[in-house]
Amino acid sequence: MTITRNISVSNGNLVVHGNTILSGVPDNIVLTPAPGAGVAAAAFIGASADRNKCLHVFPIGTLLGLRFMCCFRFKLWWMTQRMGKCGKDVPLETQFMIVESKDATVEGEPNDSPTIYTVFLPLLEGQFRAVLQGNEKDEIEICMESGDTAIQTNQGFHLVYVHAGTNPYEVINQAVKVLEKHMQSFRHREKKKIPSFVDWFGWCTWDAFYTDVTAEGVEEGLKSLSESGTPPRFLIIDDGWQQIGNEVVEGELCVVQEGAQFANRLTGIKENDKFQKKKNGEHTNVVPGLKLVVDDAKQRHGVKNVYVWHALAGYWGGVKPAATGMEQYDSALAYPVQSPGVLGNQPDVVMDSLSVHGLGLVHPKKVFNFYNELHAYLATCGVDGVKVDVQNIIETLGAGHGGRVSLTRAYHQALEASVSRNFPDNGCISCMCHNTDGIYSTKQTAVVRASDDFYPRDPASHTIHISSVAYNSFFLGEFMQPDWDMFHSLHPAADYHAAARAVGGCPIYVSDKPGNHNIDLLRKLVLPDGSVLRARLPGRPTRDCLFSDPARDGISLLKIWNLNKCSGVVGVFNCQGAGWCRIMKKTLIHDTSPGTLTGSVQATDVDSIADVAGVGWNKEVIVYKYRSGEVVRLPKGASIPVTLKVLEYELFHFCPLKEITSSISFAAIGLLEMFNSGGAVEECEVMQATSDSNIAATIQLRVRGYGVFGAYCSQRPLKCTVGEADMEFKYDMETGLLTLNLPLTQQEMYRWPIVIQV
Repeated sequence: MTITRNISVSNGNLVVHGNTILSGVPDNIVLTPAPGAGVAAAAFIGASADRNKCLHVFPIGTLLGLRFMCCFRFKLWWMTQRMGKCGKDVPLETQFMIVESKDATVEGEPNDSPTIYTVFLPLLEGQFRAVLQGNEKDEIEICMESGDTAIQTNQGFHLVYVHAGTNPYEVINQAVKVLEKHMQSFRHREKKKIPSFVDWFGWCTWDAFYTDVTAEGVEEGLKSLSESGTPPRFLIIDDGWQQIGNEVVEGELCVVQEGAQFANRLTGIKENDKFQKKKNGEHTNVVPGLKLVVDDAKQRHGVKNVYVWHALAGYWGGVKPAATGMEQYDSALAYPVQSPGVLGNQPDVVMDSLSVHGLGLVHPKKVFNFYNELHAYLATCGVDGVKVDVQNIIETLGAGHGGRVSLTRAYHQALEASVSRNFPDNGCISCMCHNTDGIYSTKQTAVVRASDDFYPRDPASHTIHISSVAYNSFFLGEFMQPDWDMFHSLHPAADYHAAARAVGGCPIYVSDKPGNHNIDLLRKLVLPDGSVLRARLPGRPTRDCLFSDPARDGISLLKIWNLNKCSGVVGVFNCQGAGWCRIMKKTLIHDTSPGTLTGSVQATDVDSIADVAGVGWNKEVIVYKYRSGEVVRLPKGASIPVTLKVLEYELFHFCPLKEITSSISFAAIGLLEMFNSGGAVEECEVMQATSDSNIAATIQLRVRGYGVFGAYCSQRPLKCTVGEADMEFKYDMETGLLTLNLPLTQQEMYRWPIVIQV
């Protein structure tokens, strides 16, 4: 028997805190204690085989009757979630899994034992990468591979990390921090510099123009949003600005026709002809066209940060070998080879194309020079950062370069070194990057796209998009700040997407076509200065949603929680009806008329609400229901029902109640017209008055923004001031709602001092 604190293999079972998680553990599976885990239940799972190979599949035990949630790659680029109760439910390419267990009890008697949450994290070890998968025998398997037939082994000692505890959010947080020390190849999100653009509203050119973007189109888009009163302060110029060559000969007989454009290769590091913007009506060879575009964006439209797109390999098809002026990068044609797990999930038109036409791969010893010259040029044009896309292609090109892990790490190290040198604000967004080869190799990159794209014309994509970003953020949010992607403000599902991003703690940006905006909607997200009220953490599913399936089970609502500085927020969404189908191997609608669902919310859905409630909080809250505008005083342990149709949502703001005297209590709510109302409140302090005063207390607040501010007060206030001016206010005796109007200010990120006397 092997004992590692509260994890052991006993009588062939993997036991965690006395609960059997896996049975029938084979003899070739080894459990090793995890140094640095403190008193936590933690261990590494390893395995050995009889001979060396570049790919091994090791069964590690049978999973039956325990609920789990996992994140797996349904296609090469992206993860989504899957729930189940047995080994065969675990998909190929599972990169994260959490299992729920509880001590067995006598039937009919209450079970007061704590729920144990056990996290399984397949890792990188040396030149190998591990993932989990299930088989028809309900066994969980480790699949470890190098991606290079010359890189072989017969064993791994730290293939999967197991960590357990009673709070799922603490378990994954602690697990990743232990691995940070053990692997020393990545850093936790909390240690990374988050780029400043995340706190400002943005616009991306992608869904507005796709690759047809031009300098004139960028100008039109910025002008349109600015004139509408929601000025974008960050801009992403997406795919379509670079110099590329078409590598597919016209009329050429070719196996692949659809997607052939993905074989296009980069032919230069500067902008293409569409961005050779004229200055004062004349072409200029002195000032680069891209610099003119960036200067106009910043000087005429108040944009603070401009990012541009490029692929990790340069372009979709890489860098053209021996392209004029780019010979020094030693680019050579390489042909992708996908892992069996990826091939077993969703086919991809990009890979179909590149497997025929090849990709121009910059030599890993020259890739820093490539990035540095590209980024240095962009920096001279005033660009502040890059959105680096198509990242996972590198894992398929490891043959001859030490394998997938070695090649991916070389590329990421070069990328981060160049970003650090050229973009002081750590300006990098990672995209199409959901492989652990990259996730466990990022020491600096701090923003990661959290799911597959927003697809404005695909009705099946909208509900699964919201559930995927939430569940993926449970894992990805420990490494980087999740980015829940752009959306269209003028769209049938626009409110749904906007509300999710308001509770996601993510950057907020749209990809509207010029003139196609829902300004009323945007004003619920964007303040007049172009800033947003961003929640403090990555938005994640509430504890009672972790193992239910809000996309497929027909009965569950999705609840996403987050924290603001003085309150918590829970967004509730009906996401039923669509998801990724493991049979058809694509995202589709499986229920054309999903039903209306009812659930409930309570203060403890905000897992860390006690952290912002202050000392002496009695667990009572004021709840502000955003869509209905209701204000409810909620006692400790009580809940509020919520009923939603598909593509409907509600936002609940949980504001801890401060008891001032036996008869006076107070709670700050925030800007009532904003989706993330509580995000406006940055400080709330109660100052008890002296005994000889007619005033019981003075409440001092700092509130950011403009519009209707709301708070709960159990009795009518005596006086309210904003800044140094007395402010008229309204008070509803029935609900205790106090409202007043915050004036418009020209100062960015201004925090109004509000004083309320009671």
